[in-house]
Amino acid sequence: MPERLTEMLMDTWTPLIILWITVLPSIYMAPMNQSQVLPSGSSAGLKRLNEEQRVLHRSKRGWVWNQMFVLEEFSGPEPILVGRLHTDLDPGSSKIKYILSGDGAGTIFVINDKTGDIHAMKRLDREEKAEYTLTAQAVDRDTNQPLEPPSEFIIKVQDINDNAPEFVEGPYHATVPEMSVVGTFVTKVTATDADDPVYGNSAKLVYSILEGQPYFSIEPHTAIIKTALPNMDREAKEEYFVVIQAKDMGGHMGGLSGTTTVTITLSDVNDNPPKFAQSLYHFSVMEDVALGEPIGRVKANDLDIGENAKSSYDIIEGDGMDVFEITTDAQTQDGVIRVRKPLDFETKKSYTLKVEAANIHIDPRFLGGGPFKDTATVKIVVEDADEPPVFSSPTYLLEVHENAALNSVLGQVTAHDPDVSSSPIRFSIDRHTDLERQFNINAEDGKITLATPLDRETSTWHNITIVATETRNHSQVSRVPVAIKVLDVNDNAPEFASEHEAFLCENGKPGQVIQIVSAVDKDDPKNGHYFLYSLLPEMVNNPNFTIKKNEDNTLSILAKHSGFSRQKQEVYLLPIVISDSGTPPMSSTGTLTIRVCGCSSDGTVQSCNAEAYVLPIGLSMGALIAILACIILLLVIVVLFVTLRRHKNEPLIIKDDEDVRENIIRYDDEGGGEEDTEAFDIATLQNPDGINGFLPRKDIKPDLQFMPRQGLAPVPNGVDVDEFINVRLHEADNDPTAPPYDSIQIYGYEGKGSAAGSLSSLESSTSDSDQNFDYLSEWGPRFKRLGELYSVGESDKET
Repeated sequence: MPERLTEMLMDTWTPLIILWITVLPSIYMAPMNQSQVLPSGSSAGLKRLNEEQRVLHRSKRGWVWNQMFVLEEFSGPEPILVGRLHTDLDPGSSKIKYILSGDGAGTIFVINDKTGDIHAMKRLDREEKAEYTLTAQAVDRDTNQPLEPPSEFIIKVQDINDNAPEFVEGPYHATVPEMSVVGTFVTKVTATDADDPVYGNSAKLVYSILEGQPYFSIEPHTAIIKTALPNMDREAKEEYFVVIQAKDMGGHMGGLSGTTTVTITLSDVNDNPPKFAQSLYHFSVMEDVALGEPIGRVKANDLDIGENAKSSYDIIEGDGMDVFEITTDAQTQDGVIRVRKPLDFETKKSYTLKVEAANIHIDPRFLGGGPFKDTATVKIVVEDADEPPVFSSPTYLLEVHENAALNSVLGQVTAHDPDVSSSPIRFSIDRHTDLERQFNINAEDGKITLATPLDRETSTWHNITIVATETRNHSQVSRVPVAIKVLDVNDNAPEFASEHEAFLCENGKPGQVIQIVSAVDKDDPKNGHYFLYSLLPEMVNNPNFTIKKNEDNTLSILAKHSGFSRQKQEVYLLPIVISDSGTPPMSSTGTLTIRVCGCSSDGTVQSCNAEAYVLPIGLSMGALIAILACIILLLVIVVLFVTLRRHKNEPLIIKDDEDVRENIIRYDDEGGGEEDTEAFDIATLQNPDGINGFLPRKDIKPDLQFMPRQGLAPVPNGVDVDEFINVRLHEADNDPTAPPYDSIQIYGYEGKGSAAGSLSSLESSTSDSDQNFDYLSEWGPRFKRLGELYSVGESDKET
């Protein structure tokens, strides 16, 4: 009780004492700022006095300054007196004028120029500006001449507790591991106070917890938050909301305070083992399930989260450890049971497994609480399924000789239905693997027979696929590959490896090897090839050549004598019989061509023809080729000359009676133009003779007989020629029997001209063969006829 009373008295008197300390200096500031008054006199007296003081005593200034103080946030009816300026030169006659300059002079601080009193005109805030530097000077009021040099002084704003602490970085978020011991560091908060930290206790802060006890505590002066309770469990409560207060004035009554919030989250540690939701799991699976397919999932729950909740699953016991496997689903942390080996309902109908789940990341601090693992029993029942037939072997290999008889049995495949019902099986050949249908199979017993003859030299291997189908369920099908190897028999005779042509020198020697030949055989005997060479019986005593068998299965051809001559015989044919060692032996006869050639002294072949005897005059082959080339060149020149002469004699203009597209009528006399009215009578254009009958063309005689057109009334002589021509043009356009031939007539009348170009082909830059006249049919009846005539003309010219 006495301690409580003492604390109450301290809280009551402390603000009063602080107020007295802050106000008292401002009340007595003026006397402290009064300068010592010096005696007035002449400048010489002042100088002498200063020298004496400088000799006998410490020198003194004319101004005596102290720092001036003003209380911040002071507001009253009158401006607050900050201090007074006075010089010893002032005799009191009001001849001295005080001037103030510097920070805030004239606005914040105002000086009485007569008395030197300085007043603060505005409320001051130390947090905005803590001190002001000003300059004071005494001048003569009449002349404004300075009496003394200017002097500088400082006005300091004295602090009061007018700012509450603030948490600039708040609100805060912190994390601490669950199950931590008491005193574990959580975080540190910081508050700031804008008041003066040097003067008084306005900025002295003390921290405390308003909310969050008894879980957490805070150091009053360092603001470090620590855990206050042991073994806080995240699984029970994960997040805590803590309110922190910072109070100035050392935490005493009357101080200002600020608060912030700290959200503290307990982070997870691995303090909980996995636990299966049930101790026994039941699954069923069809026996035909594919390998690797999941058949069920088990789940071990863990109250922890993240890495601490991850578990691995294993099969530790059971009769299906080699048949099943269990893996961990990384997303759901489930244990997925899969099939490793094929299941067979007829062999084993159920399995029992013991599955274990264990944490991957274990915290050694919590091992004393028990093992971080759990087990469960899994029973798997295999259900019967309709399975496809099963062959007795996964592959089959059959061998057959290429001369095997048709319908002979090559081999047999067997299959059975593994189901209890055991359905009968039918066999067939997948014809996509036997397009030539060389084999057949018995549908009942699976015997494979030969359907067409085989030839090993054409194809040594045949790969077919046999299909086994249940008769009761055709959807149950199995396939097996069958490889058939064709064995060789000696059915091919040996022959020369290539067409050989030997060259024999006229100056060759007896016993000289002319050519070495080899043979090939399409058959493939087990012990390799061995060939026998011989001459035909009638050629055994050949006077010119003989043969010799070499060890490498080749044959050498030798000359029996010398003195061969191209003039006597240029080519020799030597038949040779080649036999193999097979059963039965096969043989063939090949003919070797031996050509007699002229050779150099070292045996190099130079010429193998009889040109020396064909050209007795001694011309070489090169000279003969040059003569032949000259003759050909001369013939080409003659042909070109004749062709040019023929083209020169032909007329430039080809007259064709059938070419009636353009006919130019020429006149030898020339008219006098528009002014010549006597040379040509323009009235003839009206053609009065043709009014009462059809108008024949002047250029050609029409092939068709036209029906007479109805005549028109006589035209007066005063009719306009332009109108007359338009009438005739309209008449011709509507007359389908009028042939649209081009005809050039010369008239003495000059019209007004036409915007359309000429339809004549006289000035056309293209040839007749390049033109296509089909477009004329779109211009009207007369142009359609024109296109037909042109087309007919072109076709006749081509024929």
